[in-house]
Order: sequence, then C-alpha cells, then structure tokens
Amino acid sequence: MTSGRVNPKFRLDDQGISGLGNVYYNYLEPALIQEALKRDEGTLGQGGAFLVTTGKFTGRSPKDKHVVKTPSVADSIWWENNAAMSPEGFDALHADMIEHMKGRDYFVQDLIGGSDPTVSINVRMITELAWHNLFIRHLLRHPERAQLDSFIADFTVINCPSFQANPEKHNCRSETVIAMNFDKNLILIGGTEYAGENKKSVFTLLN
Repeated sequence: MTSGRVNPKFRLDDQGISGLGNVYYNYLEPALIQEALKRDEGTLGQGGAFLVTTGKFTGRSPKDKHVVKTPSVADSIWWENNAAMSPEGFDALHADMIEHMKGRDYFVQDLIGGSDPTVSINVRMITELAWHNLFIRHLLRHPERAQLDSFIADFTVINCPSFQANPEKHNCRSETVIAMNFDKNLILIGGTEYAGENKKSVFTLLN
C-alpha cells in the first residue's frame, strides 16, 4: 500500500525499488509522529517533543563514510581524508540493501537542500524509521505541496538502520556504512540509527 502525495511518475518503483510493505510519501509532522509512536520508535515528552534513543551510535561514524571512486571524481576528492569504495562494492551493497528492504515499511520525503535556488538540490530521503523522516523535515526545505506532484530528485538517500554491511563483499570498513556515489546520485546508509547521518549526507553534497 502507498499513501501520501507524490509525483505519480517518480514513485519508488520508478527508481527500481519494489516489493516493499507500506510506503508513506511526504507525510507531515503530526502523521509522522503518529506513525513513529505506533512503531514504538520513541515517546512523547513534556510539551509534545518526540524523544528517541539512537542505539549504540550517539554521533556520526565518520570512519564508516565512503565515496565511490570513479573516474569522474578520482581527481577531485581528497582521498587521504575520504575512504574510497569500489564501484563493484557499491553495486553489491545497493543490491543487497534493496533486497533487505523488501516487505518492510518505508517513509519518503521529497525535500530541498539549500535556500539559494541557483545551487540548491532536490533530495529524496527514504527512511526505514518514521522519526528519521520527521527529523529531516526540520532540517531541509519543503517544496510547496503542489510542487510535489512534479518533484524529481537530483539525489536520493536510502537509510536502512536494520541493514548490516558485509565489509569484504561491500568494500567497506564495518557493518555500518555510509556510501556516496556521485555517478549514480545515490547515498546508502546502513547499520546506524543516528539521524545526523541523513543531514550530514545532504550537507556534504552542498559543500
């Protein structure tokens, strides 16, 4: 089942992501809080704030962040400070994550990174956790609701905390992974519930 407002020509199926459970497109804050509470992702605090714990990670995992090393970026990335991932490792990671997602519910937000329209980017955020969708709505700009009907993302971020990477197969450091592919306009995040990875991924693109 799918619900919410979305460009009918840019659903997850159109991005090669199929076989999921329920898909919730561009839910507003009250509905996201309801979904998060229903899934026991957190609790409401005094005054209505939504309270969560982020598991074993209480901050970002910079050593688990990788950039896919392709000819288009090989000479423009500071590799001493950015871990490289092979295109083959990324493709295996992508395929395994998509397979892992099947049957699970996901939340989708179509948002804008940056306030200057000359440099801003359209971002689709696909998250396993409802509260991650809520979090990113507070940090990125929202298109007008009518604009969602024609929204096309420049970059897509998939965040799947329940997925654990295979370092040998996926050419990464650990079971936690943040992988950026500038050729495919795609970022994959797995093995961490820390929501700041969503925000930092978009800010990295803007920088």
